[in-house]
Amino acid sequence: MKKFFKIAGIVIGIILILIICIGIYGHFKGKEMIETAKEKSHRIENFESGYSDEYMEYSVVKFNKAGDFHTGFKYLNKAVELNPSSHLGYRGWIRLRKIRDYDNALIDFDRLDSLTPNFVDAPLGEDIDFLRGECYFGKKDYQKAIELFNRNIKNQKEDWADIHSFVYLGLCEYKLGNYEKAITEFQRALKQTESIPESYFGIAKAQQRLGQTEKAKENIIKAENSMHYKRDDLYNEFLNEIYLSEILEFKQKLNNK
Repeated sequence: MKKFFKIAGIVIGIILILIICIGIYGHFKGKEMIETAKEKSHRIENFESGYSDEYMEYSVVKFNKAGDFHTGFKYLNKAVELNPSSHLGYRGWIRLRKIRDYDNALIDFDRLDSLTPNFVDAPLGEDIDFLRGECYFGKKDYQKAIELFNRNIKNQKEDWADIHSFVYLGLCEYKLGNYEKAITEFQRALKQTESIPESYFGIAKAQQRLGQTEKAKENIIKAENSMHYKRDDLYNEFLNEIYLSEILEFKQKLNNK
């Protein structure tokens, strides 16, 4: 029995020594990591690094995620300077989705496209022509936007293109006063899936313009009932985003007729 306790004591002692050693190692390793991070930050902030990805990561993690794009762009611009083909897409995306700087977003997307001939770029996973289409939509250049959204559909094929390519086409035609054409484009989206409230809302507005009030009433109800499928992002407000309040307001307007 004494032998058992002796062995147990030795084992416990070894375990305690190991725990202490791991703790000491973790302490010094942690200090080393902190020092390394400080040195890296100092190198980046003084623009002494030669690695574009370091500037990109610093821009995103430290500033852009917090919404400080003014500061973040100092480092993002350096990343683009060092490796434009790797970082122009992200900068253009930020300019489009976060800052609404359509002109400079287009400059970034166009330059990226010129650097990658015979290749369809997809900044943050989105077809570059879809993003350029959104830029022109934001600029209210609806004819140019139509050209880009159609090119996006051609690139991706009808069944694989972002479904909001069709929604945007419908919106552009509506803005141009082509209400019948707008309805056709919205219906292209609904052929892919019937859960597109943006299309039902667009169709209802176009039908109201055409004097088809009863049909408009049917489609505004469909828009209301499918609102939980709307295009939504916790961190971004889309150019074609719709809200329940405007659906209900338009529904009331139709019912008053």
